[in-house]
Formats: sequence, structure tokens, C-alpha cells
Amino acid sequence: MCAVGKPGVPNNFSAKYLGWEGNFSVGPGHQTRPKFPIQFLAGTLASPDRRPMGKGRPLPATTASPSGCRFGSDAPIPEAPVFRPTEEEFADPLAYVARIRPVAERYGICRIVPPPSWSPPKALDVAALSFPTKRQPIHRLLARPAPADPDTFLLDYARFLKAYRGPPGRGRKKGLPKSPATLPDGRPLDLCRLFHAVKRFGGYNGACKGRRWDDVVRLVDDRARRHVPECAKHVLAQLYHEHFYAYEKFTNKPVSSQDGKQEESGKVDLDDQPSVSGLKDEGRSQSVSGGEMDAAEVSGIRSQKRRDAINKKAIGMASHSNSNGSTGKNAASAGPWKWKRRKVDDAEANKVDDQVCEQCDSGLHGDAMLLCDRCDKGWHLYCLSPPLEIVPPGNWYCSDCMNSDSDCFGFVERRKTCLLDAFQRFDEKVKRRWFGQRRPSRVQVEKQFWEIVEGRAGELEVMYGSDMDTSVYGSGFPRLGDPVPPSVDLEMWQKYCSSPWNLNNFPNLPSSVLRTVQDKIAGVMVPWLYIGMLFSSFCWHVEDHCFYSINYLHWGEPKCWYGVPGAEANAFELVMRNTLPDLFDAQPDLLFHLVTMLNPSVLQVNGVPVYSVMQEPGNFVITFPRSYHGGFNLGLNCAEAVNFAPADWLPHGGIGAELYRMYRKAPVLSHEELLYVVAKNGVSSESLSYLKGEIERLFLKEKKCREELWTNGTVKSSLMPARSNPNYIGSEEDPMCVICRQYLYLSAVSCNCRPSSYVCLEHWKHLCECSPEKHRLLYRHTLAELGDLGCEVKALSGENVKQYPFLLNDIPAPFKKVKDRYISYAQLAEDWLSESDRILHMPFLDTAYSTALEASGQFLWGDHDMDSVRNMALKLTEAKKWVLSVRNCISRIDELLLCKHKFSEKVKYVEIEKLVAVRCKSFCEPGLPQLQAYVEKGKMMISEINIALSSCSTVEHLETLYSRASEFPIELTETSTLCCEISFAKSWLKKTCDLLEQNRAGTIDIDLLNTLKLEMVQLRVVVPEIELLSNLWKEAESLRRRCQSYLQDSPVLKELGSFLLALDGTKFTIPELNLLKQHYSAACCWASLVNGILRKLFERNDYHNIVEELTGIVRDGKSLRVKVDELPIVEKELRRSLCRKQACEALATQMSMDFIEEILTQASILTIEEELPFVDLSQLLKNATAWEQKARLMLEQSAFLSEFEDHIRCAEDVQAILPSAPNMKAQIVVARSWMDKCQAYLRPRRDELGPVVLKVDDLKDLICRPASMKVILDTSALNSVLSKVEKWEHNSLSLLINLRTLLNLNVVGSTVDPLERNLEELQNKISGAIESGLSLGFELKVLNELKDCLLTVGWMLRALSFCSRIPLLEHVDRAIEEAVNLPAFLLNCPLATLLMIGLSWLRKALVLLPESEKSVKPKLENAENILAEHQKIAIPYSIMTAELEDAISKHKSWTEQCHAFFMLPDYQSWAGLLRLRDRGQSVALDCCEMDRVVLDIKKIDGWFNQCRCTLSADVNDNGSLLSILQKISGSLDNASMLYAEDCKKKEFCVICSCDVGDVVASRCVICLDWYHSSCVESLLASKQMISEYICPFCFSLESGNPLEKGIQERISKGNRPALSALTELFSSAKGFYKGIEELDLLEEITKKGCGLKSYLMQILHDADSYDGEDLSVMCKPLVVALKKSTSVPSLFLRL
Repeated sequence: MCAVGKPGVPNNFSAKYLGWEGNFSVGPGHQTRPKFPIQFLAGTLASPDRRPMGKGRPLPATTASPSGCRFGSDAPIPEAPVFRPTEEEFADPLAYVARIRPVAERYGICRIVPPPSWSPPKALDVAALSFPTKRQPIHRLLARPAPADPDTFLLDYARFLKAYRGPPGRGRKKGLPKSPATLPDGRPLDLCRLFHAVKRFGGYNGACKGRRWDDVVRLVDDRARRHVPECAKHVLAQLYHEHFYAYEKFTNKPVSSQDGKQEESGKVDLDDQPSVSGLKDEGRSQSVSGGEMDAAEVSGIRSQKRRDAINKKAIGMASHSNSNGSTGKNAASAGPWKWKRRKVDDAEANKVDDQVCEQCDSGLHGDAMLLCDRCDKGWHLYCLSPPLEIVPPGNWYCSDCMNSDSDCFGFVERRKTCLLDAFQRFDEKVKRRWFGQRRPSRVQVEKQFWEIVEGRAGELEVMYGSDMDTSVYGSGFPRLGDPVPPSVDLEMWQKYCSSPWNLNNFPNLPSSVLRTVQDKIAGVMVPWLYIGMLFSSFCWHVEDHCFYSINYLHWGEPKCWYGVPGAEANAFELVMRNTLPDLFDAQPDLLFHLVTMLNPSVLQVNGVPVYSVMQEPGNFVITFPRSYHGGFNLGLNCAEAVNFAPADWLPHGGIGAELYRMYRKAPVLSHEELLYVVAKNGVSSESLSYLKGEIERLFLKEKKCREELWTNGTVKSSLMPARSNPNYIGSEEDPMCVICRQYLYLSAVSCNCRPSSYVCLEHWKHLCECSPEKHRLLYRHTLAELGDLGCEVKALSGENVKQYPFLLNDIPAPFKKVKDRYISYAQLAEDWLSESDRILHMPFLDTAYSTALEASGQFLWGDHDMDSVRNMALKLTEAKKWVLSVRNCISRIDELLLCKHKFSEKVKYVEIEKLVAVRCKSFCEPGLPQLQAYVEKGKMMISEINIALSSCSTVEHLETLYSRASEFPIELTETSTLCCEISFAKSWLKKTCDLLEQNRAGTIDIDLLNTLKLEMVQLRVVVPEIELLSNLWKEAESLRRRCQSYLQDSPVLKELGSFLLALDGTKFTIPELNLLKQHYSAACCWASLVNGILRKLFERNDYHNIVEELTGIVRDGKSLRVKVDELPIVEKELRRSLCRKQACEALATQMSMDFIEEILTQASILTIEEELPFVDLSQLLKNATAWEQKARLMLEQSAFLSEFEDHIRCAEDVQAILPSAPNMKAQIVVARSWMDKCQAYLRPRRDELGPVVLKVDDLKDLICRPASMKVILDTSALNSVLSKVEKWEHNSLSLLINLRTLLNLNVVGSTVDPLERNLEELQNKISGAIESGLSLGFELKVLNELKDCLLTVGWMLRALSFCSRIPLLEHVDRAIEEAVNLPAFLLNCPLATLLMIGLSWLRKALVLLPESEKSVKPKLENAENILAEHQKIAIPYSIMTAELEDAISKHKSWTEQCHAFFMLPDYQSWAGLLRLRDRGQSVALDCCEMDRVVLDIKKIDGWFNQCRCTLSADVNDNGSLLSILQKISGSLDNASMLYAEDCKKKEFCVICSCDVGDVVASRCVICLDWYHSSCVESLLASKQMISEYICPFCFSLESGNPLEKGIQERISKGNRPALSALTELFSSAKGFYKGIEELDLLEEITKKGCGLKSYLMQILHDADSYDGEDLSVMCKPLVVALKKSTSVPSLFLRL
């Protein structure tokens, strides 16, 4: 649509404003361009063939504005520093980081290359690793639409249209397009996405100025082409301007002064922090359209649209405020706003009262509740992330309604885990897609990555195995609990397990403040593992709590990092918000999500320093606190990362905690707890300065907040439960603030109305609507304890601190109003102390004590000035506890005495004894004397019980004492002891009596007897059974000891049998006796088995089975606990059987000679050498000894190969292992191998044998080797081959010497013929030497030198050949390129240097020749300089110099012709100028004369083009300009002769002015003019009589009807050129050269046209001045004029 009258768009609307060229000038009341239907988008958004309106050119791909996001900066990203520590520096990681921090922190990121000794073993089995992956759409990391919900957008836009009523008479009301806009494939155009896409680039004006409409199209259409047609951009901009420009201006209009006052009235008390809302209006600048709206109008729209949550709350609470006779603040403040109220019935009012905040689940503080204008869900202003200070103007929508689920962006985790093999295949597939089979450079990968990110290279989705917990998936570093791979040395494994650079140990290093964290927090205390592939990314972010981070790349391709210094974090965030305003509006916490990338060049353009790091495998990368960093992987790799925190991180950690609080994000750990625990555990002296400042800040903040609570009326306080392990963090989890979601470690605020909800001290106002007096402060440490902690830290740092200095700050003492007067905190404490001291000296009154203790709660959390209060409160507590305990004891005793028959728990004697001993001296308790009397009675009874137990009384006496103690009303500890003694004695007596009964029956268990004997010692009573039991035990013990002696000494079988026979029938059950019987039985069975086997042993020859049987028998015999006589006999037979078995094995299989000799010796010892197996074995040993002696003789004295082979064949008959046989075989193999190798040197060489593999050194080695061998071999043939090779080498070296002599020439001379002949002769000799060398078949070093020399000689001959001819430029370039590949030692010789200088000169000379193919001609000065430069060159290029001189001469001759042409104007002509140009194009150099000729011709050619543009479209002629002009001239001649006498006789057609001839024609019966039938039909059919024809002109005059439409179009201008335009063309050609035929013809046409116009004007003038009544008089002249106008088809005469 046109831009006339629209704000911000001038009347002279230029297409440059939208990103293309060509002006569309309009005046008032005219439209600039035709309207395009919305459906036109379907044909333009994806059509590359359409051209824009105007001669536009596409935007360069590198164009970028400060608000843009294209990869357009040519400046490279500077690299961050790289550090290489020594072995000593590498020993302490945190100390080294502290050492490099002053340098590296300025970059935000750095790389550390470990020493060469650092080589940790691979601990991760990646082949078997199955890990989860996330899908990363790389093309959407930046070029993605904001997640805006289209329904919410259209709802708000419809409300805007409904609220706005434009001024009358300014055109139709704007609204949504009548026809739905569509994309090329028929999909509907998302108007919501369009609006937010334009918003990203600064709105409509920003998108136009930055030429960003192509990016807008790509954001709107996911399938848009890479090169967006100009027409598509134009139509989209036009659509946006018509329908959304006014809405954009309205949403951006700043709030007026009246609105500002209203907003102030709607303010709520929030945090002291910046208000950043993702949904707030950005200010409003201009009216809707056509003009500006006044402030009242805008305020009315906003008031109508404002969400009246405060008003709803006031309605819901109206009854309560009226009943109290007071008006609520909310209702009073709502007056000036004039909100549009809805009718609220009772049901809706109840619904409003039930509205709860989605963040804190509270329905309180309705005046700060903000309701979504779509879903009606509510949020407190202070609960939003980040919070709002005021109710936003206009409609407000929550993030759920603003963000579309379909456009929400994140990295989705795949359901199935992935193996590394599949992951690698996917990586290779991605690499082939983008780079094919080539290996791209790192720069190419980086450039391709950013093109994909910015949406200019297509779509790409990759996988990334990120944030994997190493405690689950394994670590790349060794760990103590992990299995050690077989290929890794155990000592090395343990070394790297304890290495401080092992990331599993990094957070717990001695100087780390995180070593006190007990939780295994993934990523912070436990490293994360990363498996990356090509283009997988880690987006811009800072670490949790602004920690340091360290990343180690285990293996694979590099990682590319980008980092911004922590000091520039705010500037980075500002650039991100300005670049991506739509994304941040939808998600204010976008940077917390790690899903957005921005090209670092954009940061550079906007002044933010950014640095790059290329991390190689085995390198560490460290990022510093608050440093934003991001990057991507260049291929498959594996990395591991973890956070760490030295003490210098502490201030940054405080900043990170504040960011969590601002954005309502749950922290990883409590920063307050970390500070306190670190200060308690102590840190190094270097860290004290950082800790001191943080503790001081923590103390002052806590002091300020607690005093503020006290000032506002919160006086109740309670101590938080103590930690079970206070020296570690994470042992217990603290509650969180329901508002800011921060851990409440030091303090919190609670209320009984919300028992499970807590808030921090900064949000106490938002807890509930109760008065502050009902709130309770919960604290873990008093201010005094925090202050003492600060003093300890300062003392450790060396400061002389008598008292913590925090109180010395200029902080005013807190005051508050009490009973119409202001009183200080200290004065109020003094008053409480006085009152408490008075209460302490009064008779006890429970209510007074409770009231005083409750009032002390407001002082207990204070500083050391409240120590006296804490002491007094402790006294009150102890006194109250003592009195209540005394009274409780008396009450329980009395109750027990009164209710003897009922069960009631007695008072313990220890309790009343302690109470009597403590006794509060401040006052007397009436029940104390009674309690003292009970204590005295208890003492007496305890003494009597102790005497009875120590003097061994009878059981009856003890039972009497127990009965008395049970009736006493106080529980004595000795009573239970007495009861236990009585029970124990009765139990022992019963068991003893049972045992004595068993003695009478004849069976006694000795274990039970021993148990009773042990218990007898513990008895404190006197009974007669003790003596009887002792005698019985002595008898049994004597028998048991005799059995034990037999078990220890291993008795003889017969002796043991006699002992067991004597004890047969004993009455004691002794375990040792039963064991002796078992041993005796086993020995008898073994002896019987042995005697049976020995009787049959001599009849068997299965020695293997015999050995096994005897071995088992011997083993069983040795295990017997009784000595047997058959065991030595069995052992001897076992040795003999074993020897026989070995002899049989030696005869069956080959054994060593030593083993055979050992068998024979053993047989001799056992006296079995005469047996048959040993006789055969002796003969075998004799034969083997003889063979071995001969073999050793041959090895010592050498022999022929045949002798060696014969002796080896003899060894096959000897069934023994011969020691010299392997050596003999080895000598034979070596000899055979030597002979096989010799064949390669002795057989003739043929080309088909393959590449050369023989070496001269190998041949010499073969010749020398037989001297050290034991086999005699012949080397004469090899010596002959070696002599041939040495002779060839000598001849080749002489050729090389001759070549070097030629190469050292410094001067070529006047002619190059002798040098060429010498080089050609040498070239032939070298070729022959190479051919003969190749025929030898050896790998010769001289051969390669000869090939290099041949290549160099050939190059020199080609270079010298240019001296005798003018070569082509491409031949010279090829010669220069070939020189690069020549050997360096040959290229640096003097002759090659001369030739290179000559080639360089020759190339420059060829470029200067006019006939050379080049776009830019050289200057004369350059040609002369090149010619002069030839004199300094020692190479003669006579033909080239002659050619240059000829070119210079031709140029000078041409310039003289030009001077003569321009100095003689009379002789200047168009043809002469063209001849000069044609001649100059072939001979002229770059000069001003040529520029003048070209400029003049260009000027005239431009005039020709202007004429053609003016005339060609009107005559429908595609011929030359001359033919067009001739046709126009002919039509003018015909029109002039139309009614001449000779013309009438010749019968010309009135329409086309051509002779009628034989063509079908008709003659009008009225005017008698002739008309071709074809000419009349083209003017639409006229009336035709059956017998007579009437022309259209006469018919119109006769009938009075208007002319036919065809005739009217014929007469009107249509597309015909106006005579005035031809006149202007002729005028603009003044000063042109003579001889331009078109100009002469144009002059003739203008003269004829002016004459015809004068004739026609005269007819009109006569008709106009005619005043007669007969109008037919003027009809004929007018018809004649009309026919003349019609007969000129190529010219328009304005009459």
C-alpha cells in the first residue's frame, strides 16, 4: 500500500528504504503504486525469477547492522592466551590458576597445555558405553521465531482494533487482511510470527534501514529459499506496513505523564532491583495511523484494557471494609484510574477471592496480583521472573499464553541410548553431507557452522551426549573404585587416581571452598561427561553460581570455544537483548536455558570483547567467573568438565546468588551456608581477603534485615534446629523462600497462618496479610556469633581486632514507636532487663516468666550488646524449669502415695537428687523440704541394699529388702539391681538341681557343667549346692584334660585303643572323647585298605593308576591323627611306581636327555634298574649322546649345507630331545633364507616385476653375512652385481658435477644457443643414466637426484625457449608454477635464479601488451618502466622487447590521432569517433584520451537507449532505432498527403495511409474515402449497409453516437510517444558529433510533427471561432483532422 500520510514514511517514498533501489515519487492525492492482493505472496515469497519494482540489486551476504546477527565482520576473533606450565608449576592446580589469573581473567577464558609427562590412561570403555543423547537443531540456535502464541497475539490485536476509533474521513479502519495471507505452497502466513520477526530487527523502520526483510522472510517461512526474491520482501513489507505498523507504534508508545501518575498510584513495595519483564510494553511513540492520539485517548484505551486484579480484590473485600467503617487503600487508589469494571456477581466475587498465585500458591496480597488477560491465572508482581514494580499498561499475558508450545525451543533427549559406533556413523554422515569426501580446514568448519546457525545454509539436526553424570556413565580419568584395564600399569593407574588435575579430585582440592560440600552435585562436585560430534554445540552461558569451570578433552577432534570476560557480562547481555528482543520478551531468562547462539562477530561490532580458543586433545580449558562462553565441536570427541571455586570466587558467588534471587531460580547450594562453613573450617592466608569482605557483607545485610523486621513490629523469634554435621554443606536441606526460591540458612520468617511456608527477610511483607507482630523470625546464628566469625577471619589475616569492626560503620541504631514515643533498641533491652531482674526475685509466677521470655525473643538474635539479655533469658529459663520440675516431682509422689493400687510411673531418685543439689537461691520453694526428706530416706535404703549385696546374704533376706524398696514412692537404681540378683540366684539353683538329678541317672553334659561353674562365681548369695557342683566339675575336668593330651600328641594306634577301652562306660559327655573315638576308627579302616592294595601291587603294570592310588593313600595316611606302621612302606612303593611311570613315558614320547639320565639315576637308587623299561631307556640315552657329540663338532668347525641336512635327517631316529638340533635347523634355515634373498639380486630385472625394492646396503650386507654363519656359502655372483652398481654410481656423480658447473653460471650472454646446446646434451646423458640405473633394479639415492636434475634441466630449456619467441601468458604462468615444485637446492642456483627473474619480467611484459586478455589496460609509464627494467636482466628477450617498443609506438601514434581529432572541431564526426575507439581498443594503453573517447561514445549510446525506451514500446517494433524513426517519419508523410490531390487520385487508405492496391477495401459513400477492410476491423466493426459502405467517422456524425471504442483508443495517447518528448530528446542531443543519422531523422520528424500539429490546431481554432448555425460546415474539417490524427499510429499530438 502507499505510504502517503503514514507516520514515518515520506511522500517521496524510495524503494531503497526497503532494501532495493528505484524511486516511486508521488504527489499529494496520488497513490505511489498499485495495491497488491494478499494472495500475491503465494507467487513471490519463493519465486527467484521475479524482479523488484525498480532496478534493485540483492543485499550482500555480509551486510550486518548492530541489531543484526549475520556473520559479516571481516575482523578475526582474537585468540585467548595459552599457558604451558612446567612440571613444578603443574604440581598445584589452584596455585597455578591463581598465578595466571591476573593475565587470563581479562580474556574470560584460557587454554592450558600440560607438560609432556602428563599422559593419563584411558579409563573409559567407550566401545561398550551406552549413553543418552539430545537432539540439537543447529539451524534454530539463532534463526528461530519467538515462541509466541498466535491465538494470544490475535486476541490482543483484535482488542486493539476494537479499542481504537480512528478520526472520521481518514479512510477505512485498518484490520486483519480480508483474504488470508498464504505462503508459496498454500500454507497460511503466520501473522504472529511476522510481527515478532519484524520486532527482532528493530520494527518496521529498523528492518527497512537495516535491509533485513530477507531475514524476516526466512523467520516467517521455514521453507523459504536462501536467496529471497526482492518482490517477496517488498510485498511482505507492504503487508506489514498496512496492517501492523500502527499496532507496532501503539505497543511502543511511551507512557504519558498522566499514565505515569496512574502507575505510581498502582505501585507495590518490591525488591530493590531492576524491573525486567519479558511481557512489558516497550513504550509507545506514535498514534495508530493518520495522526497522533492525545493522552486522554491513549489513557482511555489502556484503562479499558488494563487487568483490574486490584479492582476485583477491592470488590471481594468490600463487605469487610464497610463493616469496619473504613475504606480500603486499594479502593481509594483505584479512583483516578477509571478502570472499566465488570459486573461481578457473588459467584465471581468468590472466584476472585480464591485466586492464588501460580508461583507461591498464596491468594493473599490481592492488590499485587496480576491476572492474565487470556487464561485468568494470577501471579504476584513480586513473584514474576524477573519481578515487576508496577502493573504494566495495556493487556498483560502470562508466559504460558504468550509462548506457543509448537514454537518452544529446547534440546529434546532421545528415548533410546546410543552406542559410540552408531554415534560415529552419524557424525561421518553429517561430515559427508556438508563437506563431501574432502577434509575441511578448521576455518571452513567454523564458517559453515555460523552459516547454519544464522539460517543461511539449510537445516541440520545433530546429536550431543552432554551433561552425563560420571558417577553413572563413567569417567575418562582413573578412579580408585573402577576396574583397572589389563593394558594399564597399576602404579600409573594409582598415580593418576590421586592426581590433582584429575577432574574427579578438582572440586575437593585443599584450597577449594567446595571441599566442604557433602552432596554429590552433578557438574559441580561430580564431573560431567560429553560425547560430541561435528557441529554439536554448547550455547552461550555462565556457570552455576558464576563458578570457575575446567574442561579436559580426552580424545577426538578439537573444540572451538568463544569467551567474553566476566567484566563485560552486562555488555554481553545488553547486546543479546538488543539483537534478539523478541526472544527475550518471550523468555526473559533466555540465557539460563543454554539454547541460543550469537555470532561473536556481532559482539565485536557492538564493542564487546570476545576471544576464541581451539582446544586440542589433552588440553585443559578454564573459564573464569561470570565469563559467558559457548562453542561447538569440530568432530567426534570426548570431554569431561567440572566446576571449582578457589577463594577469589567468593565475591562472584555473591553476584550469582543475587541473579538467582532476581530471576526466581532455585540455586545449586546455599551461598550463605558455604560462607559460614568455609569461615568456620578455615582457609589459606591468600584467601582471607576475599572471605573477610564476604563475611562483612553477610553480617551487614543480616543486621539490616533483622533490625528492619524489628522496626516494623516483628518481635517473636526462634532458633533454628542445629545441624547434625555443621562442618559440611548439604547434610540437611534448608527450606526455601516461596517468593525467590532461595535457601534459608541464616534466617527466615514464618507465620502461623501458613505453617509450611517460609520467606527470606527481604520478602517478609509478601508472606501473608497478617500484621508483622504475628510473624516469627527464625535464625540459626545470632549477630554476635556472625560478628565473632568475622573477627576470627580478620585476626587470621593479621589485623589487630579487639572487637569486630562491623559496628563501627555508620549504621544508625534502630528505633521504633512504643506508646506514642520513639525508643531505641538498646533502651528497650535495658527496660526488659530491669523487669526480668524484678521477676527473678519475686515468688514464682508462670505467666510472668512466660511473658518475659516471649518478650526476650526480639533481643536474642542481636549483637554482643544483647549478651546481658541472653544471660538473663537463660537464668529465667533455668529458674522456671527448676521450679516446675520441683513441683512436678512433689505432685507425682503425692499422686503415687494416694493411688497405690493404680499403675503410676515413679520419680527417679537421680532427678530429685539433682533438683535438691541445684536449688535456686533467688527464692524458696515450699515443696523443697519435703523433697529433701525423700532424698535422705532414699540414701539410707540404698546403703542397706549395697551392704546386703556385698556380704553374700541369703535369698530370703534379699527378697525382704526388695519388698521394702518397691513400696518406697521414689524409683531407686539399686532396686533393679537387687531384683536382678534375686532372679539370677533362683535361676542358677534350678539349673544346678536339674544337673544333680542327671548325675544320679548317669549322663552329665560337660558344657552345661562348665556354664554353671562360671555362673557360680557371680552369685552374691550363700547356698549348699555350690560345693556339690564344684566336686563334680573337678572330676569331669580331669577326664577332659587326659583326652586333650592324646589329641595333641598323635598317639600310636595300639596305645589309643587301650585308653579308649579303659574309658568305656563313663557318665560324662565329653566332646574330646568322642573325637578320639573317631580318630581311632579312621586309622583302623586305613590300615585295612593298605594291606589289601600292597598284596596285589606286584601283579599290575598300569603304573599311572598305581601312582594315583598310592598318592591318595599316602595323603589320607598323613591326615590321620594317629600314628600307623604301614605309612613308610606305602611311601616307598609310591616312589618306585612313579619312577616306572616316568620311564614308560620317556620311551613313548621324546624327553630331554637330562630327564632320561635323572630317571635312570633314581631307578638305581630304588634298586629297580634291571627292569626292562630301564634297560631300553639306557640304550636310548647312548644313541642320543653320540648324535649330540657330532652335531656340536659341526657347529664348532663349520660344514657344507648338505652335511647339515644329512645329520638332521639322522636325528629323526633318535627318540629324545637333542639340544643341538634346533641350532642345526636354524643354521639351515638361515642359509636357505640367504640363498633366497640372493635370487632377487641375481635374476634379470624386468619392468613387469613391479616397483624397485632392492637396496645397495642390503646387497653389501648379504655379501658380508656368510662370514658369520656356520654353513659354507659362495658369494662371487653377488660381488659381480655390486661392482656394476658402483660403476654406475661413479658415472652418475660425474654427470651431476657437470650439471652443477652449468647451474653456477651468472651470465647467459647475448645469445642462449650455446647454453641450450649444453643443456640439451646434458639432458640426453642424464636420461640415459636414469634408464640404465632403473634397469639395475636398485633403490639408488643418486637416481632420485638425477630425476630432479632432469626435471630442472627441462624447466630451464623451456624458460630459455621464451627468449626466441613471444610465449602465451598461460605458458609463462605455468613455468612459474612449475618452478615452485623444483628441488630447493637446484632452484637456488645462480642460473635458475636468473631464469626466475627473467620469467617474472616476461610475465609483466606480456600483461602490458595490448593484445593480452585483461580487463584493465596498463599505463604508458608502466610499459616504459618494464622496458627499462629489461636492461638489468641478464636474460636476452630481444623479440619481447621489440614487441613492447612496437606497442608503445602504436600507442603514441594513436594518441596523436586523438589530439588531432579533438583539436579540429570541423573535422569531428560520429564515424571518426567510432574509428578511434575501435583502433584504441586494440593498440591503446590506459590514458586520458581513451577515457574521453569512451565517455563521449557512452554519452551518445545513452541517448540512443533513451530514444529507444521512448519509442520502441509504442511502435511495437524490435528493430533498430533508425528503422523506428523511419517508420514514424513515413507515417507523418502519409498523414500530411492524406487529402492532397495526387493522394486522392492514388486512392490511399485513411487509417494506414497506404495505397489500396489489390487489397480488399471499401469506399465511404459520404466522404468518398477509402478504407482497408483489415484496418476497419481493428477499430471494431462499423455499420455496413448491404449495398453501400459508411465509414465509422461519417456514421458517428450522421447518427450522433460517440465513436467506437477502438477509434477512441486510436486517437488517445495510449502508449505512443508525445511530440514534446521527441522535442526534448532532440534538444538533449545538442553538441553531439556530426554524421549521426538518427539525430538528423529525429530533427526531420519533429519538424513534420510540428507542421501537422499546426495544421490540426488551425482546424480546431476555426471550429472554435465559428458562430454560425449550420454546424455541418465545420464537420468536414473536423473529420479530416480526426482522420489525420488516426492515421499517425506512432505519434501522439496533444491538441
